[in-house]
Amino acid sequence: MVALVNFYLRLAHAVEYRLGPIVMPTLARLVFAALFALYFWNSGLTKVGEDFSGLWEPSFRTYAQIFPKSAEAGGYDIAAASPFERAALLAGTWAEMLLPALIVLGLFTRIAALGMVVFVIVQTLTDLYGHGLIADATALGAWFDGDPTALILDQRALWVMLLLIPVFRGGGPVSLDALIKRRLRVY
Repeated sequence: MVALVNFYLRLAHAVEYRLGPIVMPTLARLVFAALFALYFWNSGLTKVGEDFSGLWEPSFRTYAQIFPKSAEAGGYDIAAASPFERAALLAGTWAEMLLPALIVLGLFTRIAALGMVVFVIVQTLTDLYGHGLIADATALGAWFDGDPTALILDQRALWVMLLLIPVFRGGGPVSLDALIKRRLRVY
């Protein structure tokens, strides 16, 4: 029995310390690329417009998506946005376009993934309070209710959990971070 327990412990050690640092961040980035990169990119494209002017000057579409109540009160006129709102609109647009690309490339992965965690939290709060989903119990959902399909609490918790892997593990061996580290011999 002791031999069996020792075998299990050696196997668990190898998985955790040898395979884990290779597989987990690489797989997390691959899953992020497969499930979310295009989602965030397409959402960002709705904000920048066809001529990409939304990267420098927020549009009414961006205003309506990120600050729906303020946009409605201001007649969907971007000129009604406060300086804080304009800065938040531009920051959100840039974050939605840049952070997923950095994660997929594995460049500044930890910072980009942490930025995406913050982005998802802000996105969730905007959906809940800005778009009024806080009152929609089916969209909001509840943890420990036996139904893992709620759009807000359940899905966003999984998104954040997926993003926490590269926050804590980095980009993995197949990333630009690893290439830079090898080139500069930085440890």
